[in-house]
Amino acid sequence: MAKTWARLAIALFGLGAATSASAAQPPTWTQPVKAFRIAPHIYYVGSKGLSAYLITSHDGAILIDGTLEENASLVEHNIEAVGVRLKSVKWILSDHAHNDHVGALARIKMDTGARFAASAGDQEALERGMPRGDTDYDPTDFHFPPIKVDRVIQDGQSVAVGHAVLTAHLTPGHTPGCTTWTTTVSNGARRLRVLFLCSITVAGNKLVGNRAYPTIVADYENTFAKLSRMKADIVLTSHPEVADVLGREARVESGDRRAFIDPTALPAIVAQSKQDFEATLAEARHTQRQTP
Repeated sequence: MAKTWARLAIALFGLGAATSASAAQPPTWTQPVKAFRIAPHIYYVGSKGLSAYLITSHDGAILIDGTLEENASLVEHNIEAVGVRLKSVKWILSDHAHNDHVGALARIKMDTGARFAASAGDQEALERGMPRGDTDYDPTDFHFPPIKVDRVIQDGQSVAVGHAVLTAHLTPGHTPGCTTWTTTVSNGARRLRVLFLCSITVAGNKLVGNRAYPTIVADYENTFAKLSRMKADIVLTSHPEVADVLGREARVESGDRRAFIDPTALPAIVAQSKQDFEATLAEARHTQRQTP
């Protein structure tokens, strides 16, 4: 897991390693992939390189993230491919306001008629269609269609459709309103804790002298501490490579029915991310000291 995450941190920067949207976008981000079941009532409906998750109930469904703007039809196709009508999607949730995760949501919201919930920290960015905070890339290269937030979610609050209940855990840093969502599902006699992890990479964020987001360092540190206290049987991430979501699905297809169940995944991801953050912060502080 640590090696997988380290490679991802270098190759899939989230937003920060390139100077233009065209240069920044890996081809896998728009590559279709067949929708698949992860656990009871939880489905992967994103692209090969960007995740979107559908949580279903008899009363409708909840969608977490929508990937890039140009993937709207792909995500909608995958929703219908698992037997859910678009109008059955009652809520759409955001984990963080970056174009590669929310770009398609305005279109999907219109096509489904769903309501949209996100945290206060990301509301301005979502409704403006532009990431917030000082970065080493030009945020105008990563704009997205604005989306109106119908419900501002607070830490510990839940969104429910029938028996599908998603609880918000504010984990800011990557964005001011980064939100991790959790739920539980029944797998026979066992209850599985499922955690949808908001990105915890530094990506292109400026950690020192970030005037637009002055609490960024404290937010990252508090988020790592918070996540280190949480437990999950299944971890699902907005970039599927981080938790090897597609690799685990391949193992399921090969007969390993427990491939997604891995209580060690969350602490491994958090530990590696914290180490990467601390190294980046130390380098940024050293550079600041050396600057006349």
